[in-house]
Amino acid sequence: MENVSSTPAESGAVRRVLVIGGGPAAHRFAEAMAARASSGQTGSAGAPGSTVTVIGSEPHLPYDRVALSRRLVDSEDLTLGDRRLWDSPGIRFRGERTVTGLDPVARTVTLDGGETLGYDELVFATGSAASVPSIPGASAGHVYRTIEDVDFLTAELVRLRERLGRPANVVVVGGGLLGLEAAGGLARLGGLATIVHSGRWLMSAQLDEGAGQALGRLIQAQGISLALGNRPTEILTSPTGRVLGVSLTDGTALNADLVVFSIGITPRDELARLAGLELGPRGGIAIGEDCASSVAGIWAIGEVASIGGVCVGLVAPANAMAEVVADRLHGGAAVFPGIDDATRLKLSGVEVASFGDALAATPHALEVVYADPARGLYQKIVVTNDAKTLLGGIFVGDAAPYTSLRPLLGRELPAEPGAYLSAAGAEPPANSDLPDDVQLCSCNNVSVGAVRAAIRGDEAAGHIEACTELGPLKACTRAGTQCGSCVPLVKKILETELTRAGIEVSRALCEHIPQSRSELFESVRILQLTSFEQIMDRFGTGLGCDICKPVIASILATQTSGYILDSGRGALQDTNDRALANMQKDGTYSVVPRIPGGEITPAKLKVIAEVAADFNLYTKITGGQRIDLFGARLEQLPEIWKILVDAGFESGQAYGKSLRTVKSCVGSTWCRFGVQDSVAMAINLELRYRGLRAPHKFKLGVSGCARECAEARGKDVGIIATELGWNLYVGGNGGFQPAHAQLLAQDLDDDTLVRYIDRYLMYYIRTGDRLQRTARWQEDLDGGLDHVRDVVVHDSLGIAGELEAAMLEHVGNYEDEWAATLKDPERLRRFRSFVNAPGTGDPAIVQVQERGQPRPARPAERAAAERAPSGPVPLAGPTIPVRPSDETTDLPRDLRIGA
Repeated sequence: MENVSSTPAESGAVRRVLVIGGGPAAHRFAEAMAARASSGQTGSAGAPGSTVTVIGSEPHLPYDRVALSRRLVDSEDLTLGDRRLWDSPGIRFRGERTVTGLDPVARTVTLDGGETLGYDELVFATGSAASVPSIPGASAGHVYRTIEDVDFLTAELVRLRERLGRPANVVVVGGGLLGLEAAGGLARLGGLATIVHSGRWLMSAQLDEGAGQALGRLIQAQGISLALGNRPTEILTSPTGRVLGVSLTDGTALNADLVVFSIGITPRDELARLAGLELGPRGGIAIGEDCASSVAGIWAIGEVASIGGVCVGLVAPANAMAEVVADRLHGGAAVFPGIDDATRLKLSGVEVASFGDALAATPHALEVVYADPARGLYQKIVVTNDAKTLLGGIFVGDAAPYTSLRPLLGRELPAEPGAYLSAAGAEPPANSDLPDDVQLCSCNNVSVGAVRAAIRGDEAAGHIEACTELGPLKACTRAGTQCGSCVPLVKKILETELTRAGIEVSRALCEHIPQSRSELFESVRILQLTSFEQIMDRFGTGLGCDICKPVIASILATQTSGYILDSGRGALQDTNDRALANMQKDGTYSVVPRIPGGEITPAKLKVIAEVAADFNLYTKITGGQRIDLFGARLEQLPEIWKILVDAGFESGQAYGKSLRTVKSCVGSTWCRFGVQDSVAMAINLELRYRGLRAPHKFKLGVSGCARECAEARGKDVGIIATELGWNLYVGGNGGFQPAHAQLLAQDLDDDTLVRYIDRYLMYYIRTGDRLQRTARWQEDLDGGLDHVRDVVVHDSLGIAGELEAAMLEHVGNYEDEWAATLKDPERLRRFRSFVNAPGTGDPAIVQVQERGQPRPARPAERAAAERAPSGPVPLAGPTIPVRPSDETTDLPRDLRIGA
């Protein structure tokens, strides 16, 4: 199917390149042609240049379809790249035009108004249309594909709410990438969204079952309901055509006021079909590795192109095709490098990413998996049998490793696979020393070497001057300008190269905030800013991101001591903070009351026992000397906390980047070896620092003697009693990279000890980086522990009084978050269930009894439950423990299912 470019135009004439379609692929092609024109490249026929005319059916310049959900919320301008591209010599965009005819022999096209345009080279970039199922009533549904679609849905939601006097019930058909984005955007606009998906889990084409189920739980936590393993059979409407509901293949029906289809794409190949071009087996214009069609002078790129019999609806392959055609038209021999099907999704704070052989189809592949039931995380790395070569990966809840691992696909990992599981507390090796030939940005096919050349201003690579800031570097190389997932690694490489060159490195928090976290903290404190909008207006650009939003929320919580979900701050928080609870692997939540110092009365123990029994919760004593209750549904949290608060409990804030626990031994009160009252000190410290937000979680420990039963040196702040007072240790932690706390001061009296801890914690909160534990913070400070000692003990910066005053303000303004929630009906609204009526179980939550307590069903148990004739039912009545021998059977005889 080799297409040797034919240019009927006379020698020396400008070549006419016509592009049908005005989407992202067309934009990338125009960019590539403009870039080659500016570098002086000529066409394959020796022509001095080309004109590029893009014919688009929409009135808009090419825009980012992946970001359509952002348009739902704030009418954001999604235009791709620099608008000045379309003012470049020889580049023209004609919108609101449709090509209705094509004559490949005469090399002309006909527009809808009858106009005829000639071309020398024709590029199909017509993209695809949203698929609509052939079911009764389908015409009453809507698709989610264009800006016009999104603007209509936004207006329709408002109209429905005004007419109905309640939020509209929205059914989104399709649980893939675009369906999740649509449901998330519609939910943020106030719609009660339900996703209907034919697979047993979301994104079933990209994720395995474990990841898909984890994603489902996280999506449900956003107030979005799921109807999985179902297809619509009919859109139910009134005689006047108003949508009433959606009937499903399982015989049930959903209430609906609005139905949105997002079930796949159909290549827009009608024009090519009529013109006699060869098509792929499932539609689309058949092309070879040169992106040429079966007809000379006609090319195809993007979703309309069928390569190897497949049409791909992803950004990176479309960009690669555009580059291939631009290169071919300038005399090159570029070929399509293959399909990169890596995907990454960010939906209301939920991160999902997959790449490579994510489903481990390679023979003898190993899967290194981490699943965190306390935080709703799932991470999997797929490697070869020797655990050395990276084959792929899946990440749900925390996709941070994606940035480091994606460029290493097919290469030997520089560390053990487990070192990249950030959810387990691992800190992966720095990727700033990657080889030059590693692909850094898959969307735009940018290598690590190309980024380094731009930073150095390598003239041989076509750079006139060095790009020493992130913004210009992205613009120069195009790395990170599409999906943005590679931006952290681009930034890391920039910092490394600048440091090697002896140039001061920017410590910007992210591309929206030029200051570091510590600089932003001080600026907010000095100017007394109290809202996200004020901070962004003063210091930021754009709308913020999942890096700067939680940081700003934490800074505001520390400085204002306000309720963390008020004043629009709820949208800034991570998933767990929004629910004031930790999400578990099965979509339920844990309840962790504070037990200061691990001391608790029998009466309070009885309350916890009654709550656990009444709500069928799993109970576990934690390493921090408190009791964790697992398995609560979102709508049950207020009822549970009402009982606990009335009994004198407070939130243990196991969900926040804040104080977790102060662990203690019994000390001198009971122990014959104890030399100080460690329990009293631990309770005093926990009540003092409860609710204190920080760059990361932090823990304290108090031991009553040198035997160290409270393991204080494994804590961020450790206190060990001596006969003369207390020794203070700082900068310790457990986890994947444990660190022993180091001695800061010794033989302190009670007041001095508390004063030093006040200073230490406040200094850390003010100067620590985002998600930086105290151990790493101390290491990064110039002077390390000695500097900390100078500031905390010797007041070398003269800010000791200021730090102590800030801590006193926190102590005086503290209010328990759950107590504050229960007082306000408006705050309680976020805990309403959109899935079930009050008091009923969620069929998606399947549990079994083991050792006298409920636990989430394992995959085999869940599958067996789904095969049961009656299906999952709410748990009721007594249950019999699962015997160990039953755990691998299809359906234990004593299995109980539900919530």
